[in-house]
Amino acid sequence: MLTMKLAAILVATFLASALPAADKSLYDIPLKDIDGKAASLKAHRGKVLLIVNVASECGLTAQYEQLQALHKQYAAKGFTVCAFPCNQFGGQEPGTAVEIKKFCESKYQVTFPLYAKIEVNGDGAHPLYRALKAAGGPEKIRWNFEKFLVDRTGKVIKRIDAETAPDDPAVIKAIEAALAQK
Repeated sequence: MLTMKLAAILVATFLASALPAADKSLYDIPLKDIDGKAASLKAHRGKVLLIVNVASECGLTAQYEQLQALHKQYAAKGFTVCAFPCNQFGGQEPGTAVEIKKFCESKYQVTFPLYAKIEVNGDGAHPLYRALKAAGGPEKIRWNFEKFLVDRTGKVIKRIDAETAPDDPAVIKAIEAALAQK
């Protein structure tokens, strides 16, 4: 009898682990916040997200200002920016978590969530970015400030290249359309 129960448990465990990764949501992926504390996107479930890989010493770093403006403008409607520092592009995010946080808060008055520094490409790519690329186009992230717009259900609805400013009319239109969906 014990053998039958054990066999049933083993089969159930195998089947559960064999389920496609698509059954997991972005909300289930473990993260660390900028202070090194365990986090996830669960706190943002039901919100429209703009997920961005960021860097403090990039020619596009001024996008922080536009990202903060979007966050402030649309937060009450259920929108947030989630920023993930990354040092994979030209070594343009060399700072420690403390330095990155201080830079973002003092220079750009960032109030949106900052997460721990991660990799977005290659063997060391964070599982979040693997999932984002799988859903939004499998190409490598090309540079700092590439953006993924995620709807209220956690589905990637748009991938936005780094050179497109966060306040570009097409980006605003996509954010507002996503916010209009309930």
